[in-house]
Amino acid sequence: MSDAKAAPATAPRIIRLRPEDDVIIATRPIPAGTELGEEGVITRADIPPGHKIATRAIAAGQPVRRYNQIIGLASQDIAPGDHIHVHNLAMTDVEMDHAIGVDAQPTRMVTEPARFMGYRRPDGRAATRNYIGIISSVNCSARVVRAIADHFRRDIHPEALADYPNVDGVVALTHGIGCAVDSKSESMRIVRRTMSGFAVHPNFSAVLFIGLGCETNQIGEIMLSRGLAEGKTLAAFTIQDQGGTQKTIRHGIEQIKAMLPQANAVTRQPIPVSELVVGLQCGGSDGYSGITANPALGHAVDILVSHGGTAILSETPEIYGAEHLLTRRAETREVGEKLIARIDWWKEHTARNDAEMNNNPSAGNKVGGLTTILEKSLGAVAKAGTTNLRGVYEYAEPVTEHGMVFMDSPGYDPVSATGQVASGANLICFTTGRGSAFGCVPAPSLKFSTNSATWIRQEEDMDLNCGTIIEGGATIESLGEEIFRMMIDCASGVKSKSELHGYGQDEFVPWQIGVVT
Repeated sequence: MSDAKAAPATAPRIIRLRPEDDVIIATRPIPAGTELGEEGVITRADIPPGHKIATRAIAAGQPVRRYNQIIGLASQDIAPGDHIHVHNLAMTDVEMDHAIGVDAQPTRMVTEPARFMGYRRPDGRAATRNYIGIISSVNCSARVVRAIADHFRRDIHPEALADYPNVDGVVALTHGIGCAVDSKSESMRIVRRTMSGFAVHPNFSAVLFIGLGCETNQIGEIMLSRGLAEGKTLAAFTIQDQGGTQKTIRHGIEQIKAMLPQANAVTRQPIPVSELVVGLQCGGSDGYSGITANPALGHAVDILVSHGGTAILSETPEIYGAEHLLTRRAETREVGEKLIARIDWWKEHTARNDAEMNNNPSAGNKVGGLTTILEKSLGAVAKAGTTNLRGVYEYAEPVTEHGMVFMDSPGYDPVSATGQVASGANLICFTTGRGSAFGCVPAPSLKFSTNSATWIRQEEDMDLNCGTIIEGGATIESLGEEIFRMMIDCASGVKSKSELHGYGQDEFVPWQIGVVT
């Protein structure tokens, strides 16, 4: 289905976000020569839905504003009614007034926090799902890991878990790394921090680590990084020690069988929402993301935080140019300065690798109406709501604060979400404009469409259509409240669309930043 159905005829054909803006946003295809009486302009080109239209003359070199923030400089003279996009809007460095903490306000907490039906682990932590995980330490053991997990797949061997209805599944987490990287490097520390974070994730009742044996990423070092030890719920072995592929597969199957009775001996019980940790993601963003789904999710985050819960914003390159909107809400100077330091690291990192921060947006983002990373970031930070920024964490570092926090990560969704889950996220909320198919085992993932065209085209992958905000059928606040209820339902066991399709194992992608030798 084409983007021609971006909005029904009853929706306003344009949206103005701020009185100070130089642009308006089209909600449907607008042909050249269309008079927009509400803005006093006539379109000078065909305008795709989600794209920008100039409402005033802008000279070459002058800033262009959306959300009353600079999104770039005019690369040529722009006339009222012009289509503003990559052909006439260029990236620019913007001097940010970080003004750390000036907008921080006490959060108004609810008197009776909500509850979800989750699992209480023996150590007191809260889980939203109940899996057994098998993690490869290196790509060389991936085939064995998958073969063991396949033995317990309900769609292939329904009898394998027939006696264990409380176990959501046995899942394989494999990847393409684990060797030929300096064992003492920051890259290897990140990989080990990620894998050990999954090993202790509350949504896993038990975990197997399986390696080849000779890899750089030794299982012992992974476990040492978080003080882990083998026991009834954590086992580790290698193909070389077991004597080959088939012997390792048989051994792994027997290990899982021994873990299943204890894994099954759980029941859901009421747990305060303060123990819900939600990773915030957006992928395939478009010109509507910062208007509909992201602010609606942000409103849900505000509600979650008021109930004592935690939300993790990430994707550092996708807050670049909008970080001042977060530092102004930093609860302490230390928190604000840590965020600025991560932005500075990314500037240096991209420069060292002959890249630039504006290599994001992606091609799909641009087709959807986003032009520069500044514009994309301003819409992306709306997912974080309006409460204080209470912490800034390294990739896959355990999140200990409650409230809205930030975890450093790339903008690539699988890498970013993998880090959030390693940090403790037990639920993912994912907004998308162009359409996404994504999951992140062991944390369930809810997906929200930014526009009705994507919802109509890809409803089988979406959990909620936020395009109704444009059409007048819903408000940011009403959908935010609905998203919050969906968080509770999903955390209580209602399966998301991505879970029904079996997504989540292939999207385990730890961040590797080092040199492969």
